[in-house]
Amino acid sequence: MNNIAKIAVIGAGPAGMMAAGRLAAAGFSVSLFEKNDLLGKKLGITGKGRCNLTNDCTPETFMKNITTNGKFLFSAVNRFSPRDTMAFFEGLGVALKVERGNRVFPVSDRATDIVLAMKKYVITSGAKIINERVTALRADDDGISEVITEKRKYESFDEIVLCTGGLSYPLTGSTGDGFEFARALGHTVTPPVPSLVGLESEDKLCRDTQGLSLKNVAISVLDTAMSKVIFDDFGEMLFTHFGMSGPLILSASAHLRPMDRDRYVVYIDLKPALDAEQLDARVLSDFEKYKNKNLDNALGDLLPQKLIHPFIKACGLEYGEKVNSVTRAERAKIVGTLKRLPVSVRGFRPIDEAIVTSGGVKTSEIDPKTMRSKKVKNLYFAGEVIDVDAYTGGFNIQIALSTGVCCADGIIEKYTVV
Repeated sequence: MNNIAKIAVIGAGPAGMMAAGRLAAAGFSVSLFEKNDLLGKKLGITGKGRCNLTNDCTPETFMKNITTNGKFLFSAVNRFSPRDTMAFFEGLGVALKVERGNRVFPVSDRATDIVLAMKKYVITSGAKIINERVTALRADDDGISEVITEKRKYESFDEIVLCTGGLSYPLTGSTGDGFEFARALGHTVTPPVPSLVGLESEDKLCRDTQGLSLKNVAISVLDTAMSKVIFDDFGEMLFTHFGMSGPLILSASAHLRPMDRDRYVVYIDLKPALDAEQLDARVLSDFEKYKNKNLDNALGDLLPQKLIHPFIKACGLEYGEKVNSVTRAERAKIVGTLKRLPVSVRGFRPIDEAIVTSGGVKTSEIDPKTMRSKKVKNLYFAGEVIDVDAYTGGFNIQIALSTGVCCADGIIEKYTVV
C-alpha cells in the first residue's frame, strides 16, 4: 500500500465521514473539510431526531426502493449493504433496533449517538478535520490541484472526494455548493428538485383538518395527464396547513414528476381493511344504531372527530341531515368517499423542506464501481450530490454510506500494490 497519498474529503455528512474514516484507517493522509462547526449536522436531525440510519433488508429489496438511477447503485449497495451498516455501527458501540417497515434506529432514539459514533470513527482513524468552507476547486491537466477555502489555499492533494449533499435543509449546510463545483469542472448536473417532501393543496379539507394524523390508511396517486395511478401504499399520513405530509406522502412525492399544478390527485382509502360491500354493511349497521341522530353523529364510530364535517362536505351532504333520511344514493356516496377521498395537489413544498434532493451530478459521468469521475481523473463523488435518491425508510442514508465506502475503496484499490 502506498499510504503517502493525500486525500481531501469535502463535506462531513454520513458519506463524507464514512469515506474519510475508511481512508484514514487505511493509512492515507486525509483532510475532512466541513463548513459547519459540527460534523453531521443534518444527520443529527434526521428521523425527527432519532436517525433512521438504514433499512434491514437485502440488497435486492433495497434496490427496489431506489427511485432515481437505481442500476447505478448496484455495486455500491452490494459492496456495503444495510447489514454491513448495522454491523458497522454496532461495532462502534451503538445498539440498534428494527421497527415497522424494517427501519433501523439507535436503541437510544438519539440521532446524536450516530453522529458522535461517526465523529469518533473519523478522529480515531486519523483524519484531520478542517472547519473551513470550501469556495472553489482548481484543476489542471492532471486533475484538481488546489482546494480553496474562505481562509486559505490548500495544495498537493492527490485525490478529492466531493460529499457536499444537495439542497435540502440548507441551514445544516446543504446549499448546493457541490453542484457548482461539479459544473465548473465540466460535469453535467441534473437540476435539483425536492424529493420526500410535503405536498401543497388548496383543498379546504386539508386546512380544516390540519394537525390530524391518519394511521393505517392507503393512498393512491392519479396522474391525470396520463390517466394512470403512479403510486399506491399503506401507512400513515398527516393533514397540515399547507396540504399533506407524513411517511406515505413523502414517499409518494418521489413519483410526482414532472410537478405540474393540479396534475396529481391523492385518493385516500380511509378503511383499507374493508372492501366496498363490507364497508356498506358497516355503514348500514351504524346508521341503524344512530337512526334518530344527525349524520355527523352517525359517523363518529368510523372517522376521527376532526374529519367528520370536512368529510360530509366532501360527500356533498349536510351536517344536520338526519340519518333516517339518507338515501341509498347518498349512502353509496359516503361509502365511495370513505374508499376514495380525493385531495388535489398544487405542488411541492419548498426544496429547503425536502428530506432529500432529487437531481445532482449525472450518474453516466461517474464510474459506479469506484464513484470516480469520468471527466476529472482525481475526483470522486459520494452521497446526495449524485443524482440518486430513494424512498423514506433509511434508504437515503444507506446510499450515502454505501457510496462513501465505494469511493474510499476505489481510492484504496488504486494505491494498492499487487
